[in-house]
Amino acid sequence: MALTARPRQLVCMDTRDPAPHLGDVPAADFRAAMHRAADLVADYLEHVGDYPVLPRVKPGEVRASLPASPPEHAEPLERILEDYRRLIEPNVTHWNHPGFMAYFGITGSGPGILGETLAAGLNVNAMLWRTGPAPTELEEVATDWLRQLVGLPDGFVGHINDTASISSFVALATARHRVPGLDIRTKGLAGRADVPPLVVYCSEQAHSSIDKAVIALGLGHENLRKISTDDAFRMDVAALEAAITADRVAGRLPIAVVATAGTTSTTSVDPLPAIAAVARREKLWLHVDAAYAGSAAVCAEYRTLMAGWERADSIVVNPHKWMFTPVDCSVLFVRDPEELRAAFSLVPEYLRTPETGVTNLMDYGIQLGRRFRSLKLWMVIRGFGAEGIRERIRLHCA
Repeated sequence: MALTARPRQLVCMDTRDPAPHLGDVPAADFRAAMHRAADLVADYLEHVGDYPVLPRVKPGEVRASLPASPPEHAEPLERILEDYRRLIEPNVTHWNHPGFMAYFGITGSGPGILGETLAAGLNVNAMLWRTGPAPTELEEVATDWLRQLVGLPDGFVGHINDTASISSFVALATARHRVPGLDIRTKGLAGRADVPPLVVYCSEQAHSSIDKAVIALGLGHENLRKISTDDAFRMDVAALEAAITADRVAGRLPIAVVATAGTTSTTSVDPLPAIAAVARREKLWLHVDAAYAGSAAVCAEYRTLMAGWERADSIVVNPHKWMFTPVDCSVLFVRDPEELRAAFSLVPEYLRTPETGVTNLMDYGIQLGRRFRSLKLWMVIRGFGAEGIRERIRLHCA
């Protein structure tokens, strides 16, 4: 079966394989290899603590152990898996190791790995509802389950990206788009004397992805204001207000504030209620980066740390950081998804389909091709349950 695009519809056409021997690997070989891979993964998760967190390998050693040229002829899957076991598995940095303390714990899990495997088998591109009905609707369900788990109010809608870097980029691009009177989507920024410098504010402890977003969006790194912090590494709200006032006096145009709930360096949480009040008064987009610590909000006793995030325009939470979902799975929650759609939707003729009233995930971000990430999130939530997730996060905090 071949999927062929035609104007305004998708048509499935039967084709005959002119060379059956040039198809995929034999089903029996694949089945045996998948069983072997299941054993490899289960053994790895059971014994990952036996490895050193950092492999005892020098730069260039892995590459030197691999052939410089691709094989001319097919190799047995079993041999490839043995080379994986010998050359690859021992020589990774083991993010799933219980002793891994750098950055954040990836915390992959069995249910998530099952979901990732099944998603690879389906090989779906859920850009349109028509190209992925179940993936599209499952994403809506799984992200709403996550919204309920972390206690965000009705009205927030989730959209899955690969990482928080892209989620924050999408949020700030939307903030840039909605600046009234500038029509940046159509006219852009280059060469325009009528557009003042657009300014974004964040804590000096904010993640570097915010810097990269400002650079990539053409705002200019010098227009990212790094606001000072207090003795607990939280944004100084008085300094934020002063910076906004100074920029307005200088003729610059503030457009967004990024607050952090769980910084990478210290897990500090900015004073979200006070920042939200400033953002609302100044009519600025408020984006909350809770990529790391947002998962803790599944526990009522830690949810109080996030008080005020419900007043944000957008929030990012990464289940792949502390909710047992394998990399990558970043959920961007937005208060008004139509603002994302207005910033990003572009539908050429070859992407038009007859359905109405459906979600086309491609409309809500920069990506057209989209992996079936919601499957592993859905399986993780079901595989552990809300209480199981809460108990594990409480154990980690203890």
